[in-house]
Amino acid sequence: MNPAHEVTSRPSRVVVTGGSGFVGGHLVERLVARGDEVTVFDGVAPPPAVANEHVRYVEGDIRDAGKLAEAITPGTDLVYHLAAVVGVDQYLARPLDVVDINFLGTRNVLDVALRAGSGVVLASTSEVFGKNPAVPWREDSDRVLGATSADRWSYSSGKALAEHLTFAFARQHGLDARIVRYFNVYGPRQRPAYIVSRSVHRVLNRRSMVVYDQGRQTRCFTYIDDAVDGTILAGTRPGLTGESFNLGSMVETTVGALVRLVAELTGATDAVVDVDTAVRLGAAYEDLPRRVPDNTKARTELGWRCDTSLRDGLIKTIEWARSSQWWLDLPDSGAE
Repeated sequence: MNPAHEVTSRPSRVVVTGGSGFVGGHLVERLVARGDEVTVFDGVAPPPAVANEHVRYVEGDIRDAGKLAEAITPGTDLVYHLAAVVGVDQYLARPLDVVDINFLGTRNVLDVALRAGSGVVLASTSEVFGKNPAVPWREDSDRVLGATSADRWSYSSGKALAEHLTFAFARQHGLDARIVRYFNVYGPRQRPAYIVSRSVHRVLNRRSMVVYDQGRQTRCFTYIDDAVDGTILAGTRPGLTGESFNLGSMVETTVGALVRLVAELTGATDAVVDVDTAVRLGAAYEDLPRRVPDNTKARTELGWRCDTSLRDGLIKTIEWARSSQWWLDLPDSGAE
């Protein structure tokens, strides 16, 4: 481990894998604003609206350890590992890539970071808890999953393997590694494949919003700025080796209520299209009725606050979307 990572709360040399993506792009902006020297490693270049002249970009596949070592070099203080294949459409279309990138990619990041003397923050997900009905979920709550034949669980399992690797490197090799788990993060620039981003995208493109199973499911929506705050705190607070943190709002909202709020804030009048999950996606997918974190540990040990209300976060997201034609021109990645 780099001694600088032990004594400073502001690492000066940082690598963000997946830094061209949604959460990664926002994290990179915040790190640059802090004055950090940032390198992004990603399989794709960032869109022009996101590219930052103060950032070094290394393009490559996270499964290529040699290429990754061009980004994570000796003297790197901290690696935020966000590279992953994300989204229900991706779980169902690319289940092998989902597992490979989460497992092999994470193993490469941990190996290279250990050799470089860098700390690591793994970005994980609420999906690791599967369909455990005992909400809210603490960091040590049980995982409850469906059959391995259902591709729907490939992301949950892939991220769980990544977590196992991260905990193992911390315990067996002394790597300063920590884990954060995101719960339904939303905000500007998110691909229109998730309930918030897709609803806003469709409304502003004068299309009906879509809900599954009458929107009875509940979620805890977390604004991107709050998620980034927690991620940086997890990486910069000392003495947290081998710890994990749930980063999510504890305010439970039905998907139907979310869609109605988007309609209210945008002035939408089109009817909402309801889709039956079983009919549309079949046995390949199983939705979760509730997904609720217990964020007590993040609040007490990181000093993290999740202050952005869903209404305020949606107002910010919608305002940004109205002025971002490049995003409005993106294809709708969801399924009707």
